[in-house]
Amino acid sequence: MQFELKDEYIELYKLLKVLDLVDSGAEAKMVVADGHVRRNGDIELRKRAKIVRGDVIEVAEVTIEIL
Repeated sequence: MQFELKDEYIELYKLLKVLDLVDSGAEAKMVVADGHVRRNGDIELRKRAKIVRGDVIEVAEVTIEIL
């Protein structure tokens, strides 16, 4: 899956919500806090991590390339 940024960055929990990978912002924050998200191969625990072009996010079986 690919996501094209319209701004300089998007916060991680907002990205999960925009892509409908979770039902709510609260669920997105829990998924991140529980260590279920990888950013460029490393576990990302910061809910508000600034995701920028070139990042690769993995959640469950979904891989997202940020364009």
